[in-house]
Amino acid sequence: MIVTELTEVSKGRYKVYIDQEFAFVLYKGELRLYKLAEGQEISEAVYNEIMRTVLPKRAKLRAMNLLQKRQYTERQLIDKLKEGFYPEEIIAEAVLYVKSYRYLDDLQFAVDYITYHETSKSERKMTCDLLQKGIAGETIKQAFEEWRALGGKQNEEEMISELLEKKHYSPGCNQKEKQRIYAFLLRKGFSMENVNKVLSGFDTFA
Repeated sequence: MIVTELTEVSKGRYKVYIDQEFAFVLYKGELRLYKLAEGQEISEAVYNEIMRTVLPKRAKLRAMNLLQKRQYTERQLIDKLKEGFYPEEIIAEAVLYVKSYRYLDDLQFAVDYITYHETSKSERKMTCDLLQKGIAGETIKQAFEEWRALGGKQNEEEMISELLEKKHYSPGCNQKEKQRIYAFLLRKGFSMENVNKVLSGFDTFA
């Protein structure tokens, strides 16, 4: 195996290419430690030490540090580690590590998200948000079940009414304004049936 290219990606960090293919990122001091330079051979022993010891340890620490600062879904954490140019197998190992200690738990993430947004977002909107964060549909379904078991519930009609009041909705507004409010509520994920029902009620008691 030959080191065919070294490319600086940030101060003191270099992409290492072996036999024309990207292999991993190392610090400048590590390049000196392992005597890696363009055109030089990298032994199998050195390669294995980097891939089996150096990078896994670093990726695990990086994952732990990220999770100490905020919650991540599994996909978000994977994407974050990819930004550090860790090889896929190293990322997978780091993810399994933090999951084994339950530092990474998509189900708990979803339950917490639903609980936090239960008064401001519809179930449909929360489901869409969680899917975009990379959480599986079955996990989201289970999260809603756990949320309800803990006493969570929503009243869409009340939520729509509160939003209309915050928007200072007036039944006497013109058709264009009504269409704008209608579209706004649908984007929030509320059902067409409930939106029509609440708007009709506002118009009736105007």
